[in-house]
Amino acid sequence: MNPRHHLDEATLVSYAAGAMSDGLRAVAATHLEVCGHCRQQLAFAERIGGFLLSQRQPADEGGRQAQLRAQMLARLDATPPAPPRLGGEDDAPAQTTDIDLLPRPLRPYFGSSWRALRWRWTAPGVHMIRAARPTGDNLILLKIAPGKSMPVHSHGGSELTQILKGAYDDALGHFGPGDMADLDGEVEHQPVTSPGVPCICVAALDAPLRFPGWFARKVQPLVGL
Repeated sequence: MNPRHHLDEATLVSYAAGAMSDGLRAVAATHLEVCGHCRQQLAFAERIGGFLLSQRQPADEGGRQAQLRAQMLARLDATPPAPPRLGGEDDAPAQTTDIDLLPRPLRPYFGSSWRALRWRWTAPGVHMIRAARPTGDNLILLKIAPGKSMPVHSHGGSELTQILKGAYDDALGHFGPGDMADLDGEVEHQPVTSPGVPCICVAALDAPLRFPGWFARKVQPLVGL
């Protein structure tokens, strides 16, 4: 698995600082399990964060966290990460000997077995499972039939979507297994799933989606997204 779409630097900073809701963190951790590039970026962010915390001086509490976050992002932009190490244990994608196992970060919310999942019909060609325990956001598994066009939508806040199986295309490109869609309120898109097999992904949203179409807005309360 060689992901081409990654976590945003700001998301990695929030992850390193422990400043994410449980659902968003679970999706980010699922991507980190299979992406050596993002694991290296995360380690880099953690080193910068540790350095900044060790150097901080007494200041007003209200602006300290925002200042540290801005400094960390500036250092990430200014300093290129180390090149990937080939064949290193830390950079190898997480492997499992049982193809029925869900990714480790998702098991507390959906169970451990793909076969045991109980999908709920949501719309024609769309099935969904909600997290079995509260996460502070909307954490879901989605299974979308091949060749299905989803409604055009934007986002009321942050959304992280990790592709687990299958693929889709939208204005941002092609997203296949291992790819991460790290989205915010500035992105409007219409995912279209690829032919062949269903697209299965895990998504966490900290605010409802925004639909320009009247029909999608009408059924949104029933879907709960």
